[in-house]
Amino acid sequence: MKAAGVGCWITLFKLRIASLITFTGVAAAVLAAPAWPAAGTLGLLALTLMLASASAGALNHVMDADIDARMRRTQGRPLPSGQVGRGLVVKVALALMVVALGAAALGMNRVVALHLFGGAFVYVVIYTAWLKRRSALNIVIGGLAGSFAALAGGASVRPDLCLPPVLLAAIIFLWTPPHFWALAIVYKDEYRSAGVPMLPVVQGEKRTAWWILAHTILLVAVSLSPMFLGAQGPVYAAAAGCLGIYYLWRNIQLLRKPSPATARSAFKASLVYLTVLLIVMLVDLRI
Repeated sequence: MKAAGVGCWITLFKLRIASLITFTGVAAAVLAAPAWPAAGTLGLLALTLMLASASAGALNHVMDADIDARMRRTQGRPLPSGQVGRGLVVKVALALMVVALGAAALGMNRVVALHLFGGAFVYVVIYTAWLKRRSALNIVIGGLAGSFAALAGGASVRPDLCLPPVLLAAIIFLWTPPHFWALAIVYKDEYRSAGVPMLPVVQGEKRTAWWILAHTILLVAVSLSPMFLGAQGPVYAAAAGCLGIYYLWRNIQLLRKPSPATARSAFKASLVYLTVLLIVMLVDLRI
């Protein structure tokens, strides 16, 4: 077995996903704070979110190694391709989680640590170990994992439950299923061959497209709620409305033609939607 290189660990830690989760948590902290949070708090929050997410991502790789080996898209990942041993990955992942939870509890507060643990537990145990191989609703429940990042960010500046992080958590929860279902349409045949009951495998592309559109309608409605609840201003409302129309349009296209090509476009649109929405939240708050 060759020594694992940097690229191997980047894949194992799912750093692209970890970066989005970290950005979500930092945004929640800024939204929850009455003034701009201290740089030290934001830095420590970002570090602990990144470490906890990387740990959960690595453990996900360990538990999914047999599935990855049966899917063409994932056969080259570090574990099924033999680039690194499973035992080493587990040890590194658990060490990162201990560091993340300890730093969060000691450097911020125990509520942040609890949310970090909750997100990892939902992703690794509830989603990966339990639901992924058993239910087409796997990603609906699994979407809670990303919501915990928003709650952790809010708790870093306000341990009491406050409105902006809760709204952001709800947005993440509703965003995750249509985001992932679109990708599942693209790789439906591979999920079927691996025995994973993703929604397109169980119900087909057309019905999945209907579910994606239904979730998107709810998502857009919830994304506009911060303005009506006084948590965001008109700049955010205008941007959220335009982004919502864009994302709805992409998913209507998917419903009309539920092909891998339109599903991939919808998947990319979901990333644009959430990233820009988070940025506008911060911009609107500080104008």
